[in-house]
Amino acid sequence: MNTKHPRFTQEITGVTLAAGKGSRMMSLQTMLPKPVLPVLDRPIVYHQLEAMARLGIRKAIVVVGHRGYEVVRQIERQPPVGIEIDYVPQESTLGIAHCVGCLESAIEGPFLLFLGDIYFHAPKLEGIVTLFRESQADAVLGAIEEEDTEAISRNYCIVTDESGLARQVIEKPRYPKSNLKGVGIYLFTPVVFDAIRRTSRTAMRDEYEITDSIQILIDLGYGVRPCTDIVHDLNVTFPRDLLDLNLWALNHEGLDKYVAETAEIGSGAVIEKAVVGAGAVLGARAVVRNSVVFAGAQIPDDCVLENVIVTESDVCRV
Repeated sequence: MNTKHPRFTQEITGVTLAAGKGSRMMSLQTMLPKPVLPVLDRPIVYHQLEAMARLGIRKAIVVVGHRGYEVVRQIERQPPVGIEIDYVPQESTLGIAHCVGCLESAIEGPFLLFLGDIYFHAPKLEGIVTLFRESQADAVLGAIEEEDTEAISRNYCIVTDESGLARQVIEKPRYPKSNLKGVGIYLFTPVVFDAIRRTSRTAMRDEYEITDSIQILIDLGYGVRPCTDIVHDLNVTFPRDLLDLNLWALNHEGLDKYVAETAEIGSGAVIEKAVVGAGAVLGARAVVRNSVVFAGAQIPDDCVLENVIVTESDVCRV
């Protein structure tokens, strides 16, 4: 006899939060909001939508804010991923928990949440769904077993008991109490909305932190478990992160370079360990190494560029 509560068998909705301004990316002169910056010439959130599709998710909500119309445009210009996508505006930027709370009327069952500035490699991401359904957890937190304590301090730490249940989640800990680093992937049931309503603004950032909401879930006795099926993640916070991420993706795919089919490459141009986006133009004898060239960017003849990001309007040396 199936004794599972219906909420653990309901269809899962995908959610990605793509409303951030990315203030620490301001030196990158581009019209693109951070969540649609390119990784191998595809927006970060598009990679997330592809991951949702591979899990069999059929409906996703993309929360937009800063230059939201550009987020929509960049997603819509990509090949369809087979998911129905709704766009929901965020009126106020008051933190992740506040943003998620605004979706309560739009979500009836479990939902898989991605932060829009996170790129991750998780070939076994279905493990997060399996753990959710088999353990009947009220929340599953994407996590990595991380030996670099500084990396944990930039994210959040998960402390578990002997049964594997989370007992503490600590935002940006100075001294991490475990090696479990939380990443920007979460699977919640709607009980999280009850916790969000109890969440107070933080003194430090004057925002509603999702880790505070998760801790409230734990304190109320709900089951919260980490899932360590995430292999690699990177928060795109600074321009250098975007370059490092593209170079990592090239290496992971076993490529020396990635050049979009519609890019125009001049005679004698050299491309090494670089990504060149759709419609970009490289002049004759131009040299591009260890760099990212955005879609539509133009590089003149004889120009030599290394360790840069070339946007549609500028060159950012990182």
